[in-house]
Amino acid sequence: MDFFGIYFNLGINHILNFDAYDHILFIATLIAVYQLKQWRQVLILVTAFTLGHATTLVLSTLNIINVNPSLVEFLIPVTIIITALFNVLTKATETGANKRLYYEKYITSVFFGLIHGLGFAGYLKSMLAASENMTIPLLAFNIGIEAGQFIVVTVILIISYVLLNPLKVKQREWNLFLSGAGFGVALILALQRLMEF
Repeated sequence: MDFFGIYFNLGINHILNFDAYDHILFIATLIAVYQLKQWRQVLILVTAFTLGHATTLVLSTLNIINVNPSLVEFLIPVTIIITALFNVLTKATETGANKRLYYEKYITSVFFGLIHGLGFAGYLKSMLAASENMTIPLLAFNIGIEAGQFIVVTVILIISYVLLNPLKVKQREWNLFLSGAGFGVALILALQRLMEF
């Protein structure tokens, strides 16, 4: 396998690996209020998250910014908690239709992406310790992460389509289930990581 392919696979595996379930949980919670037919809005939201985490992934890996890893590991579940609360406290139809609410979610996605990028960087830094040229690994790893995110988003949207259409589950119930699960797991994670400080 070529050099690019190695880091591309590392990126995909980092997202799809159970060790990164907090990142998967964030994506699931982020898109909990959307349906398959709203794929354009989902694409914009996930792209916003990507812009954020790609920025801090690069800056942190290149040692331009340094943040306490324990703080980052605590803040990642906090992003899930806030996203879940936003989903539950806002009607699903409002989130999809109200432009102000949509832009607020877009902005928070970028900001939360910045935090998650710092989490990705810790993993990548350990892989690049002996590497002199970081351009190709950074690019390949980032693209791999995006490919992994695309797989996660696709799976969640297909599941929601099946639940909401053939099985006639209400959108609000699906949102409450996914957001509630995200909130519960993230709260436990946040408390565990707070104790590790």
